[in-house]
Amino acid sequence: MKKALTVKTNSKTEFIEITRDIEEAIQSERVDDGVCMLFVPHTTAAITINESADPNVKSDILMVLNKVVPWKEAYRHLEGNSPAHIKSSIIGASEVIAVEGGRLKLGTWQGVFFCEFDGPRSRTVHIRLL
Repeated sequence: MKKALTVKTNSKTEFIEITRDIEEAIQSERVDDGVCMLFVPHTTAAITINESADPNVKSDILMVLNKVVPWKEAYRHLEGNSPAHIKSSIIGASEVIAVEGGRLKLGTWQGVFFCEFDGPRSRTVHIRLL
């Protein structure tokens, strides 16, 4: 099954939880057990799994990423968004998650997050269910 999820971002950098959207796609295809592959086809965005219960976790991750990869540096990329490319490479463009009982097999506190590093924009997450 192939699906695409559109994510509209509102800030230069932000994490948007998309767990529920992915599970809706799984349920609409009536997949009970299998594997869900997620891929972000953008060089300045990423996808990750982390704690979804406390919103401070995603804020802390962004705070540290912005310290480690600052916006003001002697970057040579002419477009001016080198920090976004670097952050995307650090976090990664894909995730693979088991599906059991029609749901993502995530830990109690885990959620799936779309990571924007050069927004605001309209982005795509490709979902493949096997």
